Amino acid sequence: MARAITLIRSASLTEAEYAYAATAPADARLIFLAGACPLNEDGSTAAAGDYAGQAAKALENMVGALTASGASLNNVISTRVLVASTRRQDLVTAWEVVRDAFGDHDVPSTLMGVTVLGYTDQLVEIEAVAAVLDS
Repeated sequence: MARAITLIRSASLTEAEYAYAATAPADARLIFLAGACPLNEDGSTAAAGDYAGQAAKALENMVGALTASGASLNNVISTRVLVASTRRQDLVTAWEVVRDAFGDHDVPSTLMGVTVLGYTDQLVEIEAVAAVLDS
């Protein structure tokens, strides 16, 4: 599968753990994913009370949605990581799991603390957009 994404950095902006922008060519198919939640197959929330564990499960579920769409993490063009906490360290804990999962494919991302998420005991949700070039 051809790579559809170009990550853009700027020497005039402070160094970050992610690209500041990304582009996809006009003929790319965009995939808009619902927020990936840390849910088990039975609908229960995984890793209650564990920001890192919930980030990992949300990523696992996001990979499942990407696979069903004909894509992978390398096709993601941007993310938004939502963390139900007012503590910066909790946000960083979740972010480090996401950052490590993406590795060198450090897409533009927004990390946000929110008051509450939709499922009982849910602490993390990850939104994403992906782009693929179909053969």
